[in-house]
Amino acid sequence: MIKQHWFLSLSAFICGLLFGLGLLMAGMANPAKVLGFLDIAGLWDPSLALVMVGGIVVAFIAFTLSKKMPQSLLNTKFHWPEATAITRPLLAGSALFGLGWGLVGLCPGPALVLAGTGSVEGLIFIVFMLMGMQLVDLIQRKPGQA
Repeated sequence: MIKQHWFLSLSAFICGLLFGLGLLMAGMANPAKVLGFLDIAGLWDPSLALVMVGGIVVAFIAFTLSKKMPQSLLNTKFHWPEATAITRPLLAGSALFGLGWGLVGLCPGPALVLAGTGSVEGLIFIVFMLMGMQLVDLIQRKPGQA
């Protein structure tokens, strides 16, 4: 059991490292490049669309294949989402994500990559993201809950 846990941790580390390197190489961790992509009425930079299409294709293939498998290649159970309803919290969260991405040019993944490189901007983004998550928890907490 310990060997399997070690292997799972190593594979997760390698996947995260590849993901982070991919974000850096593609320019997704560069807020100026992201904002250039989002500026469709100005000097639009369509290069990130290719990155997104590439990610969608790879994910589509991986999800299609994994849906046919009883368990993962590492012999762990798949946990597929059960919720499919489009709710107000989902729409509000999506809108906040889009606003944040459009205002700052960062989302959580690239912000973590930037923080890992020692970027102050990435660290500031993460601090405010965590504060926002705590605020949502406070708002959603029912009276009497600790």
